[in-house]
Amino acid sequence: MRRPLKLHPNSVCAVVAGVEVEIARPAGGSLLLSYAVTGTIGDLLLPPVVAPARADELWRHTCFEAFVMEAAGEGYYEFNFATSTQWAAYRFDRYRSGMHPATEIEPPQIVGRSIPERYTLRATLSLPDRQRDRTWRVGLAAVLEERNGNKSYWALAHPPGAADFHHAEGFALELASGY
Repeated sequence: MRRPLKLHPNSVCAVVAGVEVEIARPAGGSLLLSYAVTGTIGDLLLPPVVAPARADELWRHTCFEAFVMEAAGEGYYEFNFATSTQWAAYRFDRYRSGMHPATEIEPPQIVGRSIPERYTLRATLSLPDRQRDRTWRVGLAAVLEERNGNKSYWALAHPPGAADFHHAEGFALELASGY
């Protein structure tokens, strides 16, 4: 299924026309995400590709994100995917609390592709066995940094106030196994 991300009302972005995410959960704990950014891609600051590795604070620059929680729970995962192919996975006990590196997450496969008017990043990952057959609530987001330093915040849904991808209103998509 394909979903558009919305620009946060307090964000300004002169170089991006839109952001969409195609998401699929073909079996159990597998999650396939394909982010597509259209606009003047040369004006975005895209960290260069390096060896894939776990890294912190990827959200400080251009980064694509996914948040996954059980439909009936408070705990959730945060995943960050950088254009560099670096990635991060964290587990939270509840809203912005009890953050731990999610060491049970295997490294995702990340592939980026850029042409003058479109950038795509595809990430494939698996969640732990205990998550495989449960319905998930999902939040999808992106932080886009322009070469001039301006950052814009994109998500399926934004709560009132400052951009907050962890807020419950951002988990705007329900995804059953096998979809």
